[in-house]
Amino acid sequence: MTIDPHEIPMARMHALLLGSVIPRPIAFASTVDKNGVVNLSPFSYFNCFGANPPLMIFSPARRGRDNTTKHTYENILEVPEVVIHIVSYSMVYQMSLASGEYPKGVNEFVKAGFTEVTSLKIKPPRVKEAPVAFECKVMQVIPTGEKGGAGNLVICEVIMMHVSEAVLDDSGRIDPHKLDAVARLGGDWYCRVQGNAIFKLPKPLDKVGMGMDQLPPHIRNSRVLSGNNLGLLASVEKLPERKTFEGHDEETVAFERARLEGEEAIHKLAKNYVEQNRIDEAWRVLLNII
Repeated sequence: MTIDPHEIPMARMHALLLGSVIPRPIAFASTVDKNGVVNLSPFSYFNCFGANPPLMIFSPARRGRDNTTKHTYENILEVPEVVIHIVSYSMVYQMSLASGEYPKGVNEFVKAGFTEVTSLKIKPPRVKEAPVAFECKVMQVIPTGEKGGAGNLVICEVIMMHVSEAVLDDSGRIDPHKLDAVARLGGDWYCRVQGNAIFKLPKPLDKVGMGMDQLPPHIRNSRVLSGNNLGLLASVEKLPERKTFEGHDEETVAFERARLEGEEAIHKLAKNYVEQNRIDEAWRVLLNII
């Protein structure tokens, strides 16, 4: 399916975007208007964009159905300050309640049962229950259009950060398992960053992988090994030296059994090793195909 955004209804394009650009972190934003009236609302057009200075951008977009603007956007134009909170699973249903379109002047802290805490450097209060909160000064607001569905990019500088010690590991870093954050998907779907959703993938900073183009053809063209499998194999700096199998250890027995069944069986054995992150064993198997 090939789509020209100008040839489909905006609502359809909106659904396709939000269904594919996932998961999106949630900026749970508290603001005040010029009279000090508090507003609290979540936005999934959000991310961080630098550390020096620490910058965040979120977008309270114009409503698609009637082209109206949101109270958060209106407040920021009056008082250019915002507290951005990270949402944990323990507060996600309260956050959803706060997202309701209450009339202007209604305090979503009260509606959703959150506790207001006075911020240290800005006027909007922060949510006590949030595991992480960023007090921000709004540097710039960039409207991207005047029609329904257009974004309003709110560029914020973090001037104070609050982190619950309950989400830190022994080294003082934020532990994703303890943070238990939630992210936005398309429609009514959310994602909980927990369990099998969390995995480690070391960054290629200390070494540069040799690349898939350097894989021997019988490996690169395997009908068994997946793209991820090949990516891990190609992450070594150079093609390993061939090491033969000797003796009667478990690996040798497994290789000999696979060799008798043919190349596909050997690739399946190698795949099993790769998926256990036993890359050396996988290479040893693959380089012994005669």
